[in-house]
This record gives sequence, structure tokens and C-alpha cells, in this order.
Amino acid sequence: MLPQFAKLLCFAAMLASLAAAPLTAATLHRGLGPEPDSLHIHQAQGLAAVNLLRDIREGLVTFDVSGEPVPGQAESWQVLDNGKRYRFTLRADARWSNGDPVTADDFVRAWQRAVTPATAATTAGLLKDVRHAEEILGGRAEPGALGIRAVGPGIVEVELEQAAPWILEILAHPVSFPLHSEGTDDPRIAPVNGPFLLQEWTPRASIHLVRNEQYYGAATVGMDAVDYHPIEEPATELALYRAGELHITETIPAGRFAWLRENLPNELRVNPYLGSFWLGLNFNHPLLGQSPELRRALALAINREILVETVLGAGELVGWGVVPPGIAGYQPATLPEDSMSQEAREAEARRLYRQSGAGEPDPLLLELRYNTSGVHRRVAVAVASMWKQVLGVNTELVNEEWKVFVNNRRLGIVTQVFRGGWIADYADPSSFLDLFSSGSNLNNTFYRNARFDGLLDSAKASAGAARMELLREAEAQLLQDMPVIPLYYYVSRHLVNPAVTGYEDNVRDVHLSRYLELELGEP
Repeated sequence: MLPQFAKLLCFAAMLASLAAAPLTAATLHRGLGPEPDSLHIHQAQGLAAVNLLRDIREGLVTFDVSGEPVPGQAESWQVLDNGKRYRFTLRADARWSNGDPVTADDFVRAWQRAVTPATAATTAGLLKDVRHAEEILGGRAEPGALGIRAVGPGIVEVELEQAAPWILEILAHPVSFPLHSEGTDDPRIAPVNGPFLLQEWTPRASIHLVRNEQYYGAATVGMDAVDYHPIEEPATELALYRAGELHITETIPAGRFAWLRENLPNELRVNPYLGSFWLGLNFNHPLLGQSPELRRALALAINREILVETVLGAGELVGWGVVPPGIAGYQPATLPEDSMSQEAREAEARRLYRQSGAGEPDPLLLELRYNTSGVHRRVAVAVASMWKQVLGVNTELVNEEWKVFVNNRRLGIVTQVFRGGWIADYADPSSFLDLFSSGSNLNNTFYRNARFDGLLDSAKASAGAARMELLREAEAQLLQDMPVIPLYYYVSRHLVNPAVTGYEDNVRDVHLSRYLELELGEP
């Protein structure tokens, strides 16, 4: 945790940056959340990085104002071979920011690099449906075997292992963006192909974007510039918004939902969202990994209603599963105890805890790790208190800056219990469940279960209701083994200045800056 003096310095730097670039009709100021973990398309993992990258880069597909997939660098596409092959025709006016044309080879180059094991691309698993991707990621095939090829400079052909209707959403994710022939994707020096250019990055203060005049849709981009402001504390973000220093916040502070709903009803935007929050359990830990009784006891001792209504108080929904509600055709699995009273859950938690033997002869001490955030700290403190009260478990809270936290979670050497969760990369249960497959490089719990993996494999070869039922069985198996403790489902929540136009709520919570404008005469 930063010392108080350091926090004040960061806050002062942020205010100075905002003062240097006052709100104008030509510049949109947006809260970003934490500092981006990376702005390299193959290393970015956090939501802040993904949101920003979608403003400065673009894939074959992008999102419209309602968060639905639409043509991006590709002006059109054909679906062939019963959904196993796609042929994309690039826009004739698709250009890099240096004026070079965007070509099919730029996509082939980028995708092959993404799946090359040496690249260690954190989200390369999203390309798993592309032919031979999994073999390449596993070191069993060469990158050149990947199912993407250039059919001339303006045609990209993609071959899939099996039909995957969600592939269009994946093509709007940074991991599938093109790479200029210069070979670097550092947006501070490399050409980009999105609506905006990264002009200046002041750490912990602002990321200044300006309109990319080479972008094919530059004439329709309403803003001259966009300033993103990395702000980890929602209370700080709210203060800046109320002071007129931000047009859009990334979130709202815990416990202020009712006040904002009463005092800023026309500016508070809350909407269902495809995201889940959970606590991850490291299966490599000798006690957590070997004792299902302990894992379930820890899960049942947590009062989710108190978390949602009192600790968070921002419209979240109590969560008893990994996959959130709202995905068409899917009925999520949930923990069977969701229908019990909290009193009955706690009694069962104490019974399972005694059965596990974890508290004998000395009280159990667990470490709960989370990234810097007032919300995450509030949740961690509440969970620790519930574990102590119900089970007698002592909890040491460990707060880490985002990049350090992500690295430790990925390595799994020091982690025990850690803050986790996922926002859907595409509207399908597999976006959540694939995280826990044995071969996933995002499996931070190090969970391994052959039946779970088999159900996912069977689902890949199925379609329709049969596929959804296999995925539901997989989720039920996951909840039985409990590598994570589900706590709640996200909702999107932002404050949006009334002067902002073109902002539409959607379940993906995607709001590209290219569609946003400010009414003239408004701050």
C-alpha cells in the first residue's frame, strides 16, 4: 500500500494534469480505473488496458454504440463451411497512422506472434478456436500452421476447429488486432490503426489521445482528444467528477449507490453486466488444495447479502455461480446452498470446518491477497471478519499494486486466497469456464479435473441446447470442486455527464470513445 504522503503526491499530480488540460468541448475526460497493466496487444489483460486499446487500435471486427459486433478493419465477411471458415474483406481505406495500408499480412503476423509460446501472450487462449492454435500454444506445432492466411493483400481467411459463433467478439479483442511490419506494438512509438493516437502518457495522472486522421472513419469521430485518467480509488474519481474534472467515471464508490441514485439520478448509469467476482483458491497450497471440506466451509461462512447490500451497496447481485445470468440459452449452475438460510449455511460451514481439521491444534491463518482498491479492501476486510466470527480463522490481508498482484497471481508461488473474477470476452459460458481448463494460462487457481476438461471438450463438438447442458454440467463440477468462491455478479455503474451524447448502456459495457460527443457550450 502506498504511504499516505505518496498517495497525496499522486493525487496532486493528477489534479495538476487535469488543470493543464481543462474540460473542453473538444476533449473528453474519462476515468480508467487502475493504471493499464500493458498497452501491448499480446500482454494486456486488465479491463483498463483493453478499453484503452480499443480506442487506439482496431481488429477485423469492432463494436457499435450498443456494444454489438460490427465491421471494423474488415468491411464485410463471408461465413463458409458451416461456420468453420470466415473470409474477411479489408476496407480499401484501412490505414495505419503513418499512412501505410493495413494488409492481410498484418493480421497473419500478429496472430502467429500471439500464439507463439515465447510471446507468453496472456490472452492467447481466446484464439483457441482457430485451427491448430492449441497445438501451437502447447509447443506441438509451429506458428505458421495457425488457421489464418492472406488471400492477397485485402483478404483474410480464418479457419476454425469447429463452428464458434462468438468468434466475431474475439476479433474485437486486442489479442486479435493486427501488427505493423515494424514489428513492435508499443503505441508510444508504433503505428496504430484505431480512431485515436496515444500522444502522451503521464503515469498515475493521464493518458492523452488525439484523433487519428488516417483512420477510415475519422470524419465521424466527434472528439479531437480523449484524456483517460488512471484512478484506483472510486472515492477520488467521484470527487473529481463532482468537481467537473471528469465527464465519465469508470465506477462509483462502495456505499454511495443510494446517495447517487437520489442526488444524481440522471447521471448515474447502472446496467446488467456479464461479469462475476470470486475469491480464487490456490490448489497448489497444501491445505487449500487438498481439503474440499475447508474450501466449502470458507464459502458458506460468507454472508453474501451483507456484502452486496452493505459492504458494496452499488447494485451488485448475490452470486452463487461462476457464470453470470443473462447469456441467452444458458441456465447457470449454482451452489446448492443458495436456497438455505444464512444461519443454516453457517452451521454447515462449522461442521465442514471441524471435519477438515484445519483449525487443530492451532487456529488457521490464511492470507487473502487483493489489488489496490478501496472496494477490494472493504470486501477483504468483511470476508476476514466473517471467517473469524463463524470459523475462528485468522486472515492476513495483503494489498498489492495491480501489476505486482497480477504477476503473483499468475505465478501462484505466494498466493493462497486471492481476489478474482472475470468479465466476459464474449457472450458465452465458455468465456468463464475455459479459464479453469487444465491448459489455460489464465488458470490462476491451478485447478485440474479430467471430467471438467472432458465436458468442455464435448461441448466444443456440440451445438445448441446439448452444448449448453454440457457447459452447465461443467460449471456444476467446478462448483463442486470449488477452486473459486463465487461472491457476486457485477453490474456496470458509471456517472455520465449530461453533456455527453452517444453513450448507450449495454451488457458488455463497451463504450468506444469514437461514438461519444459533447454538446457545445457544456463543460
